[in-house]
Amino acid sequence: MDKYSGIDLHSNNCVVVVTDADDRVLCEKRVKNNLQQIAALLAPHREDLKGVVVESTYNGYWLIDGLMRDEFPVVLANTAAMAQYSGLKYTDDEYDARHLAQCLRLGILQAGYIFPPDQRGVRDLGRKRMGLVQQRTMNILSIGTQVARQTGTQVSGQFVKRLTADDIDKWDWDDATKLAVKANLAVTAALTMQIELIEKHLHAHVTLRPEFAVLRSVPGIGEVLATVIMLETGDINRFAAPGNYASYCRCVGSGRFSNGKKKAEGNRKNGNAYLAWAFVEAAHFAVRFSAPAKRFYERKKAKTSTVVAVKALAHKLARACYHMLKEQMPFDEQRCFA
Repeated sequence: MDKYSGIDLHSNNCVVVVTDADDRVLCEKRVKNNLQQIAALLAPHREDLKGVVVESTYNGYWLIDGLMRDEFPVVLANTAAMAQYSGLKYTDDEYDARHLAQCLRLGILQAGYIFPPDQRGVRDLGRKRMGLVQQRTMNILSIGTQVARQTGTQVSGQFVKRLTADDIDKWDWDDATKLAVKANLAVTAALTMQIELIEKHLHAHVTLRPEFAVLRSVPGIGEVLATVIMLETGDINRFAAPGNYASYCRCVGSGRFSNGKKKAEGNRKNGNAYLAWAFVEAAHFAVRFSAPAKRFYERKKAKTSTVVAVKALAHKLARACYHMLKEQMPFDEQRCFA
């Protein structure tokens, strides 16, 4: 008898449900986030389980990896692409877990990709680097704001990066304001040190991989963008076509059309935010370093707008990178912008 399991995961507990082919509940229990307890609930049904559906949440690594080590057929649910019937009057955690199992039985579950655990740490380290860079930029901008507030003049980021505590002591400002600027400066220095350590670690892990050299051949994609694209993409074979990859990179439209008219907007955030950022950045640089890319951008810009033109170029580059990674071939400008 075929059986299906859904797990509604929360921060400190989860609801485990096992149903049969007729959606009858065979097991339903709320337990603490303990792998042994969850595996014990699923163990009597192991031989008949067609899948154990786990939601893609921020705290799911331990559960997904643990169940896979125990050889349970884990399926990752893409929660951003799933929607329950809006006319339901009442739902709870038990209902949500049963819904996951039912979607799997019906074959309509929007499944996500389970990133290999041995590669996940390096990918997450790349994400950590991006977060630290954003924090550093925030502190640099804060110092620039203080300078503008006190002097009425604008300063560049390079000026801020060259500042020292001794320089700030010489300013004719009150002590409290100078202390605030020094705090931003100290945080910026600490963040810079950690960013450099992370970049050194990432460089050692990615530069020897053939995908890195392939991506570096694209005008506008340097070491940082190549690292982000490679780590966030993972196995390119998980994408059936270049359009699927471009959609995952958030480089396609999300409008809903009927009879030639736009009726609504879909989920614009369905995809990978890090790849979306990387390809938009690559598009900006490609305009500077590639004549065909600049001509393509100018044609689009003349017909639409700057934002749409950049997004169109990002879409072009995403599709090109799909073929490059698939075929392990360097970038071909003529093929991309023919």
